[in-house]
Amino acid sequence: MKPAHTESASIKVRLDKWLWAARFYKTRGLSSEEIDKGRVRLNGQLAKPSKDVKIGDTLEMRIGHEVRTVLVKGLSGVRAAAPVAALLFEETAASLAQRAANAEMRRLAPEPAHSQTMGRPTKRDRRDIDGLREVAPKDGWNDRWSASLDDLD
Repeated sequence: MKPAHTESASIKVRLDKWLWAARFYKTRGLSSEEIDKGRVRLNGQLAKPSKDVKIGDTLEMRIGHEVRTVLVKGLSGVRAAAPVAALLFEETAASLAQRAANAEMRRLAPEPAHSQTMGRPTKRDRRDIDGLREVAPKDGWNDRWSASLDDLD
């Protein structure tokens, strides 16, 4: 299948609509929000959601911890199936290499939970702790006391 429009003759597509149609964001509102937050750059410049996208433009998007750089190859204002949406852009080689390196670093990174030596006690640990408290000598410290005159005898 071909993208909806590969010629830039008379079609104009807004940036937020193109990002939604290319399936980078689930809704057009989300794409507009991300643009407003400064997470999307068009040709190295911050852009507004209403900025028109042209074939050959370079988009730089920060999605989560990943930065993706793509070249616009086609224009479409309608959301289509993923294989059709994939024809609208081409990710740069540098971007692909950086994403692969980041994925490898995440794969090799240690599990954060393994670095904790202590955590919440298990049920067995809790029973052991309670058992130790019961065995402790009763010195009267934890016994209920009263300041009544009857205790002074």
